[in-house]
Amino acid sequence: MDRTEETAPAGAPAADDIPEDAPASDGGRKGRRRRRLVRGALVAVLVPLVSLLAVLTALGINYTGDPADGTYTRDRDALWLGHAWVDGRKKDADVTALARRLQDTGIRDLYVHSGPLEHDGTLPKSLYPRARWFIDAVHEELPGIRVQAFLGDVLASESGGGMVLADPDTRAAVVRSARQVLDTGYEGVHLDLEPMPSGDRDFLALLDALRSETRSRDARLSVAAHQIDPLPKLHTVFGLFTENPKWWSQEFFGQVARRVDQIAMMSYDTAQPLESTYGGYVAQQTSLALEVTPPATDLLMGLPFYRESNFDHWGHAETVRAAVRGVRLGLSRTDADRARFGVALYIDFAATEADWRAYREDWVR
Repeated sequence: MDRTEETAPAGAPAADDIPEDAPASDGGRKGRRRRRLVRGALVAVLVPLVSLLAVLTALGINYTGDPADGTYTRDRDALWLGHAWVDGRKKDADVTALARRLQDTGIRDLYVHSGPLEHDGTLPKSLYPRARWFIDAVHEELPGIRVQAFLGDVLASESGGGMVLADPDTRAAVVRSARQVLDTGYEGVHLDLEPMPSGDRDFLALLDALRSETRSRDARLSVAAHQIDPLPKLHTVFGLFTENPKWWSQEFFGQVARRVDQIAMMSYDTAQPLESTYGGYVAQQTSLALEVTPPATDLLMGLPFYRESNFDHWGHAETVRAAVRGVRLGLSRTDADRARFGVALYIDFAATEADWRAYREDWVR
């Protein structure tokens, strides 16, 4: 027998017959309030969860299919190198080993860490005492390979302390620092300033000034770039919750790309949980970047040559093989014959043999 029928007083209306606007006991009000809270909590959990599952499914689908024939290295790849190459820790034997490592690959540029810049834009020469030795040794062991000075700093938007690009004196000092490293013998300047807000006009002004300097010296100007909004205006939404921007608008990425010789997207630290979703994400990013990077600019997609696991970077998901496959899929779908295109390997001192093997087998061929 139904428990309600068993306990309800004779002649009392059934629960379904009580009007919604009828007076309720405190117990009834509390019960309905609890139910509303539970329903609200379920909606708050399920809506983002369903949205997340939809995004992951879409990225997984984006990872399917076969890359086009010939979507391999164009011999315009790059390798980020650590500071040890210019501070005295590396020796001749290390350069010889590096030359063996890079033989028959598509690597054309070396971005060797020679900073960081001071917050005022200056660069102490004491940070790279062996730069001239390294440049000469590379030219001896690896003819045709360019060596660029990898310079970076944290911007003030990160935590209040850092470089302030709005200060014209700071921008002028960065240009002088670029002139300083080019005088040392570097063949280019690779700039990495983070976190760079999308649409930052002071950054564009700095790039214009740097490009004038590098062109006058027949040197290269390259930048490490943020990823592009995977959904329109996502960087704006993200900015409501944090001062550390994750993405650039596609328009801003194009504005930066038009001001440099090379733009290397840092297409790692994506928080993707699976190889398939990470590779699908890289495929999407490759397509978005290709759409706005002018043909005269080298576009490089970053490969994660390091292993760690945290919320931003899951080592089991962000693999070189997944990244390369994603790069090839994006290239195939958007501009398969693009000549000025490559990958950039981050970073030499954390790379494993498996990373190098995947790069060679899947991209160099």
